[in-house]
Amino acid sequence: MTRTLVTGSTGQVGQEVLAVAAGRGHRVEGLARGAAEPCDLRDRDAVLARVSAFRPDLIVHAGAFTAVDRCEAEPDLARAVNVAGTAHVAEAARAVGAHVVYLSTDYVYDGTKDGPYVETDPVNPLSVYGRTKLDGEGRLDGGWTVARTSWVCGAHGPNMVRTILRLAAGDGTLRFVDDQVGHPTFTADLAPRLLDLGQGRAAGVFHVTNAGAVSWHRFAREVLAAAGHDPDRVEPVATADLVPPRPAPRPANSVLENRALAAAGYPPLPDFRAALRALVATVAAEGAAR
Repeated sequence: MTRTLVTGSTGQVGQEVLAVAAGRGHRVEGLARGAAEPCDLRDRDAVLARVSAFRPDLIVHAGAFTAVDRCEAEPDLARAVNVAGTAHVAEAARAVGAHVVYLSTDYVYDGTKDGPYVETDPVNPLSVYGRTKLDGEGRLDGGWTVARTSWVCGAHGPNMVRTILRLAAGDGTLRFVDDQVGHPTFTADLAPRLLDLGQGRAAGVFHVTNAGAVSWHRFAREVLAAAGHDPDRVEPVATADLVPPRPAPRPANSVLENRALAAAGYPPLPDFRAALRALVATVAAEGAAR
């Protein structure tokens, strides 16, 4: 039986990974500040103790400080969680011989490339969040897995799909930027592939995203259409015209080609629209149950 430990286990990715791993027959353990038995990634001794007690074969390191704009205001906290916390997880993994899958981000790129990013492209993060996640990658062993993903949404926790649906419940128009393009990625598809990579002990950097490149403006229209709203309520706006401006710079191009996954023989994740429809139905059912 595979023993799988998941950091950030109360987050939207972590909860999905735990559920999929349990469904595969893994013995699972979750680490998170908000878990029933809390564990803060900044606490080296606590991380080492929990990992040593459970002795996992696989660690999916999904825990991070992901509030992109807050990272700009609180860089020390971002480094403590995303860099030092990752170093603690890596140290603990070495002690028990566990393979690590580290969840990283499109924010390691500056977004200026003309065309999709591949795993071997140069990195140049623009934000505190991107720099700390890249520095976290540097704390890992070369035989472990780095999974860079983008625009994550899922059934657990806040995300852009839930935000768009909440805004759509009101009156008037919605404004979303049309000069930032990426791949929306849904945890229902992401979590199984993270476990596949971990169980296969895949080494190196992999882009792991759903298919389908869209702008945030186009994505918001897709969400409204899936929910039966009028997509024409969504108006485009340039990033430079946002009021108030966002503290953290975003890469204009976040399109990640999943080249390494294909080369390693893993099937591509499906187009995001099927998972989007399923999530919209889940949110609708939650509302009907209230």
